[in-house]
Amino acid sequence: MAGATAVVLVVEAAVLGFVHLVLGRTTANQSMSIAGADPDVMSKATYALGAGMAAFLLACAVFLVMSAVRDRAPGTFARVLLVSAAVTHGVLGALVVGLVGWGAFAAMMLILCLLVLSLTLYAAKGAAGADGAGRGADGPDAPGDGPEIRDTPPGHPLADFGDFGKFGDVKPTSP
Repeated sequence: MAGATAVVLVVEAAVLGFVHLVLGRTTANQSMSIAGADPDVMSKATYALGAGMAAFLLACAVFLVMSAVRDRAPGTFARVLLVSAAVTHGVLGALVVGLVGWGAFAAMMLILCLLVLSLTLYAAKGAAGADGAGRGADGPDAPGDGPEIRDTPPGHPLADFGDFGKFGDVKPTSP
């Protein structure tokens, strides 16, 4: 999933870079000005914004590829970067539905879903400990050193306090 999300982000970075290149050239060639702003400054700012957005998306793609290759959750900095990308896509999705249309909204929501799915699938896999990554047989992370895993629900919360938990014992309403 992380690899597919990385491919989509690389394609989006290329598209956004190209769109900003076209917008910057159009602004420079037409000598457009908004509220008296300098056209040169506007075209250079458009180039810079396109390059910045493309670099941000490419950085997200690199971290996703690293997660896919290592088959484990991204680190803290990468998670912050990916969550900020997901929030950005959510906000942009809400904006483009009125400006561009439902197709652009669907594309933004698809990318948002891919980002969130990439983040949550690795979190669930790491929390369950299903892969056993990083555990050596003789190392400090040996299988017996982890927290106890029980298949049954815990007992009464006041059972450790003697007879206090026995009076007015609360029974669960569902198993």
